[in-house]
Amino acid sequence: MEAKIAQSLILSPGTGSEKIVRGPRGSVRFSRRSREQDRFHQLVSVQLQPKTSPSNRLKAVSCSYKNFPASILETGGLQASFDDALILKNKSQEIEPYLSGRCIYLVGMMGSGKTTVGKILSQVLGYSFSDSDMVVEQDLGGTSVTEVFKLYGEGFFREKETEALRKLSLMHRFVVSTGGGAVVRPINWKYMQKGISVWLDVPVEALAHRISAVGTGSRPLLNHDSGDAYKKTYMRLSNLLEERFEAYANANARVSVEDIAAKLGHRDVSNLTPTAIAIEALEQIEGFLKEENGNFAF
Repeated sequence: MEAKIAQSLILSPGTGSEKIVRGPRGSVRFSRRSREQDRFHQLVSVQLQPKTSPSNRLKAVSCSYKNFPASILETGGLQASFDDALILKNKSQEIEPYLSGRCIYLVGMMGSGKTTVGKILSQVLGYSFSDSDMVVEQDLGGTSVTEVFKLYGEGFFREKETEALRKLSLMHRFVVSTGGGAVVRPINWKYMQKGISVWLDVPVEALAHRISAVGTGSRPLLNHDSGDAYKKTYMRLSNLLEERFEAYANANARVSVEDIAAKLGHRDVSNLTPTAIAIEALEQIEGFLKEENGNFAF
């Protein structure tokens, strides 16, 4: 029964992924360069994946320099990406045994990169990936979250979201991208506490630039009349973060993109790659595991 449920919750790691790259000041955008980096990680995935059971193993792709885009080879991006891949591999192998198969729940504001980072983490840990919003859509016969809000209201959606998290809490070895508002209901934490929760903390300014740039049509809580899209999005996101901040802080680990940028010498968080954020997520999970287990030695 669990295997059947798990199969329905798994999302392909190659679909719908988003990549964070440089955009307007404070923005989070996605571009061809990041798709090239994603392609690189797929090419070396055979080296990244620990041994896992057949039901959870992702398809490996052989590594060949012939397949790398010229822009990566010429700019030295290949070496940087390879270095990051090795860091991810080593860190994931260090902490994976101590996860004991527990699911990882990524929480955070809309547009914070939960899906992108989640897919990277699922690959390097040999986990499956799922998105709670998409589980809701599947349960409702493919009706989009936006349509669910329009037809039935936010309360109905939240009930379905809780049911999706309940199902996911029965699973093992999953990385789960949750909806931005999943943290507001205490019962959802009851389910997520069966695993490890990680808050992706992104500045509101960066979120507003990213979301207003691509449009708010798929964001039911951000639909607004004509006017300055960035200003209205920024104000709405600021209010939402104020309402949810304490709930996000309940997470077992926090990944601050501002802290990562400072550590790497970047003035703008939009310079960060999803891989850099994934590495920090693993390090924060490691810190939680050490505290949980009395600072054990890896």
